[in-house]
Amino acid sequence: MQRINILGGGPAGSAAALGALRAGARVQIIEKSRLPRHKVCGEFFSPEIGPELERLGVWSAFLAAGPASVRRTALHFGTRLKSSRLPDPAFGLSRYAFDQLLLDRARLAGADVVVQAQARPAIVATGRRATGSTRGQRLFGFKAHFEGPTDDAVELFFFERCYVGVSSIEEGRTNVCGLAPESFLSRFGFEYDRIMMHCPALSARLKPLRRVIPWLSTGPLQYGQSFVNAALAYPAGDALSFVDPFTGSGLLAAVRSGAMAGRAAVIG
Repeated sequence: MQRINILGGGPAGSAAALGALRAGARVQIIEKSRLPRHKVCGEFFSPEIGPELERLGVWSAFLAAGPASVRRTALHFGTRLKSSRLPDPAFGLSRYAFDQLLLDRARLAGADVVVQAQARPAIVATGRRATGSTRGQRLFGFKAHFEGPTDDAVELFFFERCYVGVSSIEEGRTNVCGLAPESFLSRFGFEYDRIMMHCPALSARLKPLRRVIPWLSTGPLQYGQSFVNAALAYPAGDALSFVDPFTGSGLLAAVRSGAMAGRAAVIG
């Protein structure tokens, strides 16, 4: 039986494992980090995630994890607000829960998870790479979880070349995740609680909430596609394409590209 080696055990790597397993291959996931873990992420799943997870056989497990239902969107530009209902419900689930769910299902389906291996990977799902952008203009992401009143909206706050998304996740928590240039963050000493207070609408939104995990930060970030060594291995997830988080499609792209890479690696 053919064996597929996958570098990376996050959403793209686990989806690739499930795709390859369902195509009849043996799978080995190579993951050096300890999973699950909290990661900087909007933790928003667009409605299209349902069919993708259904094809991988994990849709029922996703629903059992208790994702929040997101039915509205609200865009804040200073004192202006634009809101609407989503055509179909979206979902909010933490990366901690989602990464664990997918990796566990891959293990149950027969994947071996190892820290290192000598074999060349057929699929690379190691996430994005930091880039050497101009200091001061580099983009950084940040995120924390809060407890308190929740609602069914994903809210985006735009101010001074920065934007912050606020949306519910499982267990009555709220994810607050943003993106900003280094020059802006430096003005506040990268103290994210202070940054939240800088936008009046965002400050008012977070006032009833209490932060329950430390702020996480990642960067520098740069959007783009990478096909380096694509002839040697299938890239998937952020290793293939890192898209603007504002699109709300990052996790969908990770799962979809991972599943496609898994199936393609078995075929050819």
